[in-house]
Formats: sequence, C-alpha cells, structure tokens
Amino acid sequence: MNTSRHCPALLVSAPASGQGKTSVTAALARWHTRQGRCVRVFKTGPDFLDPMVLERASGAPVYQLDLWMTGEADVRARLYEAAGEADLILVEGVMGLFDGAPSSADLAQALGLPVLAVIDGSAMAQTFGALATGLARYRDGLAVHGIAANRIGSAHHAKLLRESLPADLHWLGALPRDPALALPERHLGLVSASELGDIDTRLDALADAWAQHAATALPPPVAFSAPAEAASIARNLDGVRIAVARDAAFCFLYPANLDLLRAAGAQLRFFSPLAGEALPECDAVWLPGGYPELHLQALSQRTDLRAALHAHRDAGKPLLAECGGLLYALDALADRDGHEAPMAGLLAGRAALQPRLAALGLQGIELPEGVLRGHTFHYARAEIPAAPLAKASNPNGGPSAEAVYRDRRMTASFVHFYFPSNPDAATRLFLP
Repeated sequence: MNTSRHCPALLVSAPASGQGKTSVTAALARWHTRQGRCVRVFKTGPDFLDPMVLERASGAPVYQLDLWMTGEADVRARLYEAAGEADLILVEGVMGLFDGAPSSADLAQALGLPVLAVIDGSAMAQTFGALATGLARYRDGLAVHGIAANRIGSAHHAKLLRESLPADLHWLGALPRDPALALPERHLGLVSASELGDIDTRLDALADAWAQHAATALPPPVAFSAPAEAASIARNLDGVRIAVARDAAFCFLYPANLDLLRAAGAQLRFFSPLAGEALPECDAVWLPGGYPELHLQALSQRTDLRAALHAHRDAGKPLLAECGGLLYALDALADRDGHEAPMAGLLAGRAALQPRLAALGLQGIELPEGVLRGHTFHYARAEIPAAPLAKASNPNGGPSAEAVYRDRRMTASFVHFYFPSNPDAATRLFLP
C-alpha cells in the first residue's frame, strides 16, 4: 500500500532576516493561486504576523512547523495532510537558513524539502552567485534547489544576478526595489494583515512583479510519508464555553490551538474588547497576545469588562492570559512614549514598552497540568511582585526564561503556548 503523497514543495529561506522571505513567499503564493493552483503555506517556528499575510496570499490558514515546539510528528502530519489537497506547498523559513536550533535547514533536511534561497541583490552583481553557492554548499545533504533575488534595480540587474549562478542552481524569480511593494512593519514585525485595508492590492502587486522574472516550472515533487497513527484528542472540554478575546489588541492566535480546543469539544465564543463587546457567558476565558499597548485608551475605558473578568476570576473559573493578555491583566501599562493607562487589574503589577527587545526564544515550562512548549517575543518589561508558579527554560540555553503566575484558576505569562505540544495539559488549563 502506498503510504506517501507527492506534492511540489519549497522551503523559502535566506542568508539573514530582512532579505525578503515573506514578500517572496507571499508573491509565490498569490501568483500560483491566481493561476488556479491550490497552495498551502506553512511558517517555520513561532510567528503570528507573517502567517496572517500568507493566509491572505494563499486563501488558507497557515500553520507552524517547528521540530522542537510543535514536534516532528506534528510537522509530518500537517505536511502529509496538505500534500493530499495542494498543488504546491510553501514553507517560509525563519531568520537565516542555518540560524537557530532547530534551524530552517534542519527542518528542510529532516523533511526532504528543497530550499529556495532569497537574497537581497540590491547592492551586488556577480557576488550574488558566490553567496548563493556558499548557501548551497555549506551543508552536505541539504538540497538548495533555486535562488530568488529581492530588490533588483532593473531587468538588466536581474540578468546579471541570474547569470552569476552556477548551473545546478535554478533561477526562480525576482522582486524589484519598490517601496510600494514593501509590507509595513512595527516593533513586533509586520503590521497585522487585518489592519491593512489594501492588503489584497499589495499582494496582487507582488504577484504581478514576481511574474516579470518568474520561472514557470513547479519545483520537484516531494514525498510526504503518512504519519504514525496520532493519538486522538480526548473530548475533556465537551460543552465548555471558552470566551476568546479577538481583535487588533488580541490577535495572536495559532490556528492549531483553536483547532485543538474545538477537537476537545470546546465551544469558542469570540468577542472584541476594542469594539465594546461584553464578556460572553462562559466557563473559561482566554486573553491571547497582541497589541494592547496600541489601544490603551479604549482598553482602559472598559470598566464593565474589567468587572466581568474580576467576577470570573473570583468565582474560581479558568482564565489564561498570554503576553499581551498578561499586559492587559496587570494594573497598568505604558506605551513606548511613556503614556500609562489602567488595565484590568487581575494581577498586581505594571509594565512598560521598551525601545529594545526584552525577550525572545523558545520556552518549555512545567505546570501542574503538564509540560507545555511555546515561545516568548516582546518589548515590554513588567514589574510583578507575586511569586511565580513556575519558570520556563530555553532549550537553546538562551537568557529568556519567563515566569508563569497563577491566582486561583487564572494563569498569566509572557509565554505563547503551543497547545498541541501537550493537548492534555493545554485543555486542563480551561477545565471548569
């Protein structure tokens, strides 16, 4: 019996961050989608913002692939499922090709994914080929299939770059140096796709620009093996109503986390604090990460929501506050300009946004419910006098090790948890 599915696939990486991986991945996804192909896109490692853009580009949810945070079995299962419906699979890498542990190269090699290396060619000509060759030859067993150039100056510039490549590296396309094609950014990365009213116009422009220099052939098909039979998700949240804050202030939600809660039987009730929506009738609350610092006035005026959340916590009902949710749960939050506003006051303490990154890295944490994996990435510094319930560790030995606080059934931390890393532990956080 054939236990593999075959589908053309590429892992889109680069020599470093800022080279244009997301722009090229989005351009490829929209370009192929407009030609009638079903494109499934994934993101390497923890990230919320790039997947929002790539979801709009491809028309399908974008899931995370990470050999440590999500686990290799989860990675293989998601790619196998995608290969059953897609004409093309794209995986956007993280940082530079060989950066981090696990790196994009580790993922590509473990899954047999051919690599597309995106190189910013704006200030070079023939050296482009040397850099591409170095990426392709650096590690034995890694298949670098092709190269794309970003920020080219002209068709002649693209020709020089293309001709600099060795014969075994395919030229796959280029994007021009055009500010109109840039995806807007802020302190945590790209601006959320939902905040860009012209996002589809931008994506179509990227696809049009890509078409000018694109190779028309699909990449080679990759065999994705059927995963071992996965353990079924226990329906221990059957009928449990979980109120989930979701708007521009609370927008960091992994699709896999939502899928898991639904598979466990939960009824998800989304509400927008910014729109003035009341806390729905619920058995548990989830305040995910996002940008509360950009909406201080609106959030500080929600005295009704503050009272409802206090009543919920005081009744001993479950509440999970992650990163931006933690910031909202504190007594006060100040933005990067020093403007401070009162927040929900569920956890004593205050926080302020800093000009420099405060924490970054994968996180593993042992809770009474079990061990969960996730990550941290924020610019806020918090002063919280409470003794933490537990403290995370970084699997790479990095300095970021976040505390987790608990008051009755409220759990609050800067960690963004990846629920499928331990479904039983994740669902127990919401059990009434």
